[in-house]
Amino acid sequence: MNRELYNKLIEWKKSPSRKPLILNGARQVGKTWLLTEFGKREYAKQVSFSLDRHADARKIFEQGGTTTQILQRLSAIAGQDITEDDTLLVLDEIQDCPQALTALKFFCEDAPKIHIAVAGSLLGISLHSQSPFPVGKVDVLKLYPMNFNEFLLAMGKQRLADFLNRGSWDDINALADTYIDLLRQYYYVGGMPAVVLEYAETGRLQEVRALQHKILADYEADFSKHAPANDVPRIRMVWQSIPSQLAKENKKFVYGALKPGGRASSFETAIQWLHDAGLIYKVNRVNAVKMPLKFYEEFGVFKIFMLDVGLLGAMADAPAAAVLVKDDIFSEYKGAFTEQFVCMQLQGAGIPTYYHSVESSRIEIDFAVQLGTTVAPLEVKAEENVKSKSLRTFIQKNPGLKGIRLSMKPPIDQGWMRNIPLYAFREEFERMYLHR
Repeated sequence: MNRELYNKLIEWKKSPSRKPLILNGARQVGKTWLLTEFGKREYAKQVSFSLDRHADARKIFEQGGTTTQILQRLSAIAGQDITEDDTLLVLDEIQDCPQALTALKFFCEDAPKIHIAVAGSLLGISLHSQSPFPVGKVDVLKLYPMNFNEFLLAMGKQRLADFLNRGSWDDINALADTYIDLLRQYYYVGGMPAVVLEYAETGRLQEVRALQHKILADYEADFSKHAPANDVPRIRMVWQSIPSQLAKENKKFVYGALKPGGRASSFETAIQWLHDAGLIYKVNRVNAVKMPLKFYEEFGVFKIFMLDVGLLGAMADAPAAAVLVKDDIFSEYKGAFTEQFVCMQLQGAGIPTYYHSVESSRIEIDFAVQLGTTVAPLEVKAEENVKSKSLRTFIQKNPGLKGIRLSMKPPIDQGWMRNIPLYAFREEFERMYLHR
């Protein structure tokens, strides 16, 4: 299985200013697998400890000592020496041992030639709690579910992925129906690695849904296990409301949809917990589409999307036939799947993402993004009808901007707006604006 973040790990290994690495990301997005594969391929030796299960390793950090002593003791229980530059030391589920997180500072200062990488399924929660964070002493990367390009590779569609990466539009346009069919499959399967692997190997749709429901059940179990008891009911209410919130014409998150009279004060902690756990994307509104977007951000008005489009379908009980066969799936649920897909690809690419609306106007821009030194309003069209009334009106009022429409139509530039096919937009963004 190919993950784009692997190249970032290579860069980290080769960097002369390398620090201990924190690999962040939600449960079951593939962090442990990626670090294990990285260690196997790139190092002579790999020493790994999962601190939720390995009591002896956890005790070494709890007892403390010098960095040299900690390394000697870890080497002793691993049965092999942890040596400079040729060994990858992996500490998984590090949130179960705050002392190990603190120790990263001393690894950075006292043992810079030791390559150490850590991960945790709820590390984001720990980093926003009382656990001491080694500020300035670590490098941080974040792993997301597999994007559409990674899905193509997992499905054995190397050439199709290459066409997207190179921007080979003659080939892409000629194979548009194939890309649309694969995008339809991606909407159903999503990007959770275990689910993608099952689908790629067997194609069993019911097993795909069973795995997705198992992941959802694991997430809900985490609520009870790791969240403050008083917050658990509210976390569940927010989490379970996401499909219905996204099925609205106006996808702005509405507290009143959770319970009559629901207010921000009652649910903002629950939303923050889900965000810190990596289970949701919170897309705040901006009151102007200007550089830099961060200056115009409104924290009290936002949309919430799920971590993964496949999990959204599983939670909504979207039947396989509706996703894989029906022609109108891309517009079902008022475009919820399509906006979820777009948000997921943007977030995974590290593109700052917002949306824009004005209370006194019917004009709403689905997403506003900052791409390098450019800001752009995005309209997402799931249906064949791609008339862009809101986008056109917005551009007429903001003539310095150029709109982007994401749809199933072929690429076309109309001057005021450029249309990009949904299945190709992330790679095209990177070519157009980020120069990657």
